[in-house]
Amino acid sequence: MAEQLRDLSDDRALLGRTSTAERVSDILRSRIAEGYFPPGTRLSEDSIGGALGVSRNTLREAFRLLTHERLLVHELNRGVFVRVLTVEDVEDIYRTRRLVECAVVRGLEEPPYGLDGLAGAVQEGRQAARDGDWKGVGTANIHFHRELVALAASERTDELMRSVFAELRLAFHVVDEPQRLHEPYIARNVKILEALQAGDRDKAERLLAGYLDDSLERVVEVYRRRVGEDG
Repeated sequence: MAEQLRDLSDDRALLGRTSTAERVSDILRSRIAEGYFPPGTRLSEDSIGGALGVSRNTLREAFRLLTHERLLVHELNRGVFVRVLTVEDVEDIYRTRRLVECAVVRGLEEPPYGLDGLAGAVQEGRQAARDGDWKGVGTANIHFHRELVALAASERTDELMRSVFAELRLAFHVVDEPQRLHEPYIARNVKILEALQAGDRDKAERLLAGYLDDSLERVVEVYRRRVGEDG
């Protein structure tokens, strides 16, 4: 936790002069999505408030917002914890992803598309794989899908999926085989990118749908086993 708090202190500058609970929740949501706070982690008001330089009331409001987004849970007389997902949660996350991400690709206008963000995420994933950083590959994968959703140029869709991707990271934390989970999708991200570069939305949507179906099956298989073991 000490390392995470040192990193969190670096985010203080993001608050600027108008420190608000919404800004704090944005920072914590991003940190959860990046994997800094694993499921089951107790979030200390004193430590996090001190790292960010915000009041206890501001932090509590941020916690309340993230609890509403199903990223945190408040346990009476124990405190606030990063939520541990159920198998049903994981299935619902993927159902939402399929509905939204495929619709984004289907709804693209005529090419060319602005694909620099997608290409950057592909390179990020390749570099992390070369470094043997499989957690980093998972993060790059989430970045790829976040950039894919951003092609819709919709603030509402971006906001919805920020929480969904943060929840997805909570599921990834439970999987004890990150290389087996993430490595196959580096090449599949490339194929989706290439289809979009060629202006073939139909092919990109087919690849994406198959990708999400396969990922759901793999994650749920491992997740169900791990949750059963932990229980």
